[in-house]
Amino acid sequence: MHSFVRHLLKDVRALEYMLQNEWFESDTIRIGAEQEMCLVDQKDFTPATIGPEVLEKLSKYPWADGELARFNLETNLTPRVFTGKCLSEMEAENMEHQKTIRKQAQLMGAEVVLTGILPTLRKFDLSMDNLTPRPRYFALMEAINQQLIGTAYELRLSGIDELLVKHDSPLLEACNTSFQVHLQVTPDSFVQMYNIAQTLAAPIMAIAANSPIVFGKRLWHESRIALFQQALDVRTTHDHLRERSPRVSFGSGWLDKSLMEIYKEDIARFRVLLDTEITEDSIEQIRNGKAPKLKALQVHNSTVYRWNRPCYGISDNGKPHLRIENRVLPSGPTVIDEVANAAFWLGAMTGMAARHADIREKISWEDVRDNFGKAAKFGIDTNFTWFGDKKIGACELILEELLPIAREGLELRKVDKKDIDKYLGVIEGRAKAHMNGARWQLRAFSKLKKEVNRDEALAILTACMLKQQDAGKPVHTWEMPQQSDLKEYGPATLTVEEFMETDLFTVHESDLIEMVAHLMDWRKVRHMPVENTKGDLIGLITGRMMLRYFANGKTVNGTPVTAVRDIMIKTPLTIDPKANIVVAMKMMREQKIGCLPVVQNNELIGIITEMDFVRISSRLLERLANRKEEAASAKAQVKKLQKKAKE
Repeated sequence: MHSFVRHLLKDVRALEYMLQNEWFESDTIRIGAEQEMCLVDQKDFTPATIGPEVLEKLSKYPWADGELARFNLETNLTPRVFTGKCLSEMEAENMEHQKTIRKQAQLMGAEVVLTGILPTLRKFDLSMDNLTPRPRYFALMEAINQQLIGTAYELRLSGIDELLVKHDSPLLEACNTSFQVHLQVTPDSFVQMYNIAQTLAAPIMAIAANSPIVFGKRLWHESRIALFQQALDVRTTHDHLRERSPRVSFGSGWLDKSLMEIYKEDIARFRVLLDTEITEDSIEQIRNGKAPKLKALQVHNSTVYRWNRPCYGISDNGKPHLRIENRVLPSGPTVIDEVANAAFWLGAMTGMAARHADIREKISWEDVRDNFGKAAKFGIDTNFTWFGDKKIGACELILEELLPIAREGLELRKVDKKDIDKYLGVIEGRAKAHMNGARWQLRAFSKLKKEVNRDEALAILTACMLKQQDAGKPVHTWEMPQQSDLKEYGPATLTVEEFMETDLFTVHESDLIEMVAHLMDWRKVRHMPVENTKGDLIGLITGRMMLRYFANGKTVNGTPVTAVRDIMIKTPLTIDPKANIVVAMKMMREQKIGCLPVVQNNELIGIITEMDFVRISSRLLERLANRKEEAASAKAQVKKLQKKAKE
């Protein structure tokens, strides 16, 4: 580790020297992108953990790469000069990559979905068993765990629903998939452009948001922002007020004089997580007049996750260059949506730089930071504080101010006019329709939850997303999902954890029986778990027991009783959350019971009842009936056509 740190310090000195002596490429501006994606099972649309196997079949394609989890892949798009038809070329290349990957995935029973967070992702999909087997990833997970101050990683998010959950590894990070866009900038303009990137992050995210559903909960419009930070957050609460920075952050203030402020701050704030063998001496390379790779600095930079991240690279001509990597944009909803997001950001960056030499004169850091947090939560519904302390909605800001600036910026780069109209037209369409990926998912899932159970709703939602991605339609033109979008529903593969009810009403053993009777009546429930103050299951009350209690004159064996402890089942049958629901059904049928509390380490975490299985059975019967009707209709249509042909 000491050797790596010495190389890191040398890299800092080498970078400073190159900046001071104008070694960097400044006559060409290029753009690039990285595409992350999810692999899902063709039938139930849950994560397909076959990434390494798919990647092996794609070994002849240098642009294909793996990602942290086995159900994710990544592709790298070719850097191209920021002019002409660069945007439509980016779309065409991405589409071709997707076609190649999808063809191979389909041969292995999987599909490819573009979305910020996969709706069908389950907590247990993020076990370390699903970590892509690469030494770097194992080392990263171990290094983050070693710096964990608390006992677990916690997710705390509130939107329409609320998510409060602990996890035992930072693999939670793998929930997030993005479309990362790179813009090359000159050293002289880096400070100006980086501050503009920070300012634009909020409105860009608001119109592009596509990550609202985590583990079946409707949360922030761009939940990736909080989820990524919390997934890698090794901090815990203390009695004191000492500040500790998370490794995932928006930043702590404006950039002032130099790019070096970011690198030096990140080295000062964050301990080295990964080291690697480095043979190149960057100072020696400088002495020989060669641009060093700065490998140590790049490795450390890759473990500090700024939403706008500085990047160093070496161009094909041997000259070093600088880029700003926009990590705000989520994957999906379609490739055309992604390229539209990129066009909007790239154009707005260029147009804003032409108008404002120093964006700090127009807006405060505090407002920029506040805008970012609000955009993550509320997406397209956000109200921003903008230039001159103006309060303005996301759609109004984009339509009235930012789209004209983005158009100016793309025109300055001499981007093809048809491309400008096409991609900025998508952004305009979203803003006018007040519809982006996040809002579509939230509306669609809320609709489906009223029609079917949560698991089926998530599967239908994902199936519909894939169907409309295949059609290549921008998200603001998407239709709402229908139950028929999911061809088959296979609940037999579900675990109890996926199926159980977690919004529980419980009582304590000292509670008055009459109160419990009222609760069961008010909530229309037939089973009431009894727990202690620690949340451990200690008993169960059933509707049948209540009937016997009142029928016997509020007595048990002739003795008057008043408290729950006097009548409850003290050792109710329970089931583990990882059990299959078929096992749960068999257990309830054989034991002739109407419910099973779900318990983990004695703690009550959910419940399943006979009514849940009735609902599943009815849905399967409905689907069977629909298939028979469809078959009969198709048969009748064939006969009709045959008759017409004879005539």
